[in-house]
Amino acid sequence: MSYAQAAASGPKQSPEEHTDSSVHSLIDVDSPHISSVPSDFESQSVKTDTQAERIELEQRAEEATAEAKSVKEKAKAKAGRGGRYAKENARNPVLIGNAVAVGVLGTMLGLGAYKKWVREELSWKVFGAWAGVVGLFGVADYYVSQYLFQKYPPKK
Repeated sequence: MSYAQAAASGPKQSPEEHTDSSVHSLIDVDSPHISSVPSDFESQSVKTDTQAERIELEQRAEEATAEAKSVKEKAKAKAGRGGRYAKENARNPVLIGNAVAVGVLGTMLGLGAYKKWVREELSWKVFGAWAGVVGLFGVADYYVSQYLFQKYPPKK
């Protein structure tokens, strides 16, 4: 059975039911629901929302790249200052003494910890005591260095 035959076999419409009301539901082309393209569309630099979003993302990426480059240059300059400071003060007895003291203390603590670990005597109690020793050394070294820097000032 075809669709036309199935439709013809159904109930018949009365003349009152047969109206052109279905025509009224069609969209009017003059209504604001229809979007129209402005006449200068082809001359616009940005034609779609997607294109505008892409351009905005590209601008943000360029700004981020410029900022990252600036941060990198600042870090490089700061690292250069540190290297220059170390070269200028290589003969300062306070800095040499600090470097030697830190190296000796680190070596002694490392060897001591290894010996305790081998004998299975390394515990959190021992670790805490040694951490306290390192803290006391740091405070003492700071004040002694400040006193000695008055006698042997570093070069800026």
